[in-house]
Amino acid sequence: MGDLVSIITPVYNAEKYLKDTIESVINQDYDNWELIIVDDCSKDGSRLIIERYMELDKRIKLISLEKNKGVAFARNTGIKAAKGRYVAFLDSDDLWLPQKLEKQISFMLEKNAYISFTAYELINESGKRLNKIINVPALVDYRRLLKENIMGCFTVIIDMEKINNIEMPIVKHEDYATWLRILKDNVKAYGLNEVLGYYRKVNNSISANKYKSAKWVWNIYRNVEKLSYFQCSYYFLNYAVRGILKHYF
Repeated sequence: MGDLVSIITPVYNAEKYLKDTIESVINQDYDNWELIIVDDCSKDGSRLIIERYMELDKRIKLISLEKNKGVAFARNTGIKAAKGRYVAFLDSDDLWLPQKLEKQISFMLEKNAYISFTAYELINESGKRLNKIINVPALVDYRRLLKENIMGCFTVIIDMEKINNIEMPIVKHEDYATWLRILKDNVKAYGLNEVLGYYRKVNNSISANKYKSAKWVWNIYRNVEKLSYFQCSYYFLNYAVRGILKHYF
């Protein structure tokens, strides 16, 4: 049995997809995991779904927030409760393939990686595959990541024996800001270019609003990373062009 993997899943009104997400964890070939679900005051049937699965599998744990705090706070709450050597992230509408944890943990051990991520495929709201695969490079450093957030959050796994502070800042695109902070400390992220998950493109999702997303990226460059205006412009142009190529070509 390998080391424990703590999987952090923030949930807010996710009853439409949550069952499939949870089952994609239960169906993992790698069985030493805990699924920490943080319910951010859902108003739908999400909690009932979670409680039903908790009765079926004791590795599933629920933390219920008393007030709606947002996804960054929810993820941080899960991180603080994590007991595993590894921390992985899975949003409540995305899916993992059964071999995800087994292959990625083996990959990290082989590479002695602090942090890793994988390729993934896009699906639509009903789960239909869109024939669009997001491939990933073998290695990413800080400057490369500034040009493009190629590290899909639901594909990332972090070795907590090597990186002990992964608290996410309370900003939009908090995952991107977190990867940048980690890599800024001369850490490199290893990419496993194999599809091990499905990212669901939901029309009303935050990531679907490209204008807002662009503003949040600029804010990270300027106010979190403290880049000069020239640097911001250079990296933002790269980010915009690569984003278009990634999702539309």
